[in-house]
This record gives sequence, C-alpha cells and structure tokens, in this order.
Amino acid sequence: MPQDTVSPCDERPRERLLRHGAHTLTVAELLAILLRTGTRGRNAVAMGRELIEHFGGLRALLSAEARELMAFRGLGAAKTCELLAVQELGRRALEEPLRHTEILSQPERVKEFCAMRLSHLRVEHCIALFLDTQLQLINCAEIARGTLSQASIYPREVVKAALAHHAAAIILAHNHPSGIAEPSAADIHLTRQLKQALALVDVRLLDHLVVGANAVSSLAERGQV
Repeated sequence: MPQDTVSPCDERPRERLLRHGAHTLTVAELLAILLRTGTRGRNAVAMGRELIEHFGGLRALLSAEARELMAFRGLGAAKTCELLAVQELGRRALEEPLRHTEILSQPERVKEFCAMRLSHLRVEHCIALFLDTQLQLINCAEIARGTLSQASIYPREVVKAALAHHAAAIILAHNHPSGIAEPSAADIHLTRQLKQALALVDVRLLDHLVVGANAVSSLAERGQV
C-alpha cells in the first residue's frame, strides 16, 4: 500500500504519532514507544497494557520506585531508567511554575503538584514545600513516611527542615491511603502545633493539604491554618 494511503490501523505507534499526533494513541501505545521492544510472546503494546494493569493505572506506574519497576517481567535497567526519567520530567514540569511565581497565586497548581506526588501512595507520606520571602518554591522534600494509617510528623523536625532550607514559609501536604481527603481531628491538631512551632522561628505555615485518591482538601481554605 502506498505510504500516503496507509490507514492508522496499519501503522505502528511511532508512525501514527508522527503522522496524526500523540493524542491519537492509547496509553499502552505511548508506553510502547518508550519501551521500544516487548518480550517473547508479547509486543511492546501488550507489555504497556500489562504495565498499566499491574500498577493499577498510569499515575501509579509513573510514580513507581525503581525496585518496583525492575520487578516487572521484561523491564530491565534501560527500560526502568526511561520510565523513571519520564516520571521526573513530569514532576519538574509541574514544579517549574511554582519556582517562578508567588505560590499563593496558583493554589490549583499546588494541589495538582501535591496530588501527583502523593495521591497514589499506599502508605502515608508527608511532604513540605519550602518557600522563600517572595513565596516562590525553594524545594520540595519528604519529611515523614509512615504506615497504612499514619505517619509520625514531629514539629521540631519540620522546624529544623525549614531552617535548613532558609525558608520564610512552608506548605505541608500528606496523603490519606484510604483515598478520602477529609482532614481528621489529628490533622487539624497537628496543623495548630506546626503553626505555633514555626512562628517561634519566624516561618509561616501557609497551608496544610490533605491528599485523597481524587481530591485535595486545604485546611487554609477551611480557615483552620
């Protein structure tokens, strides 16, 4: 068949992407372009489909750790590195605007960034966004990791981290592995403790975000910060 009359169904993912645009490809086909090859008995598209099923969705796959990826049959060091590089590029793309504008002017971006970092996790993690005097992002770092139900967050450790980053303000965020973004009484109590502890070293607590599976709650928006 002449090249100019090839139908999309007859084209390989890479050819379809160049000819018709990335938006026309399925998630499995986009992954196939990254993977390039499959394994005996399954092509790259089938492997991409199995990856999505195994990890329970694209967000979980693109947040998996190296050891989890390497444990999947057919993902060697090279393919794992490619997926990890895509993960990091995605994180940095979301983080980049936060480094160049006042963070309070884009609360939805902040929520989106925290959701990408936390919403898929099966145990509770807590991160802090450290901000300068212009309320622009200095760095984002994990400050606690816990169990299926809680992570131990100590005000003194948060204060220590804020001072180490020379932060003028911070935003705290943690996930609820249950998937429910409703702040608990313990979350509200911790927020008050952190605000008081940080105020002693002239660091503002701007917000505490609770990340669920499909939503993010802001304690500042509820008047609890």
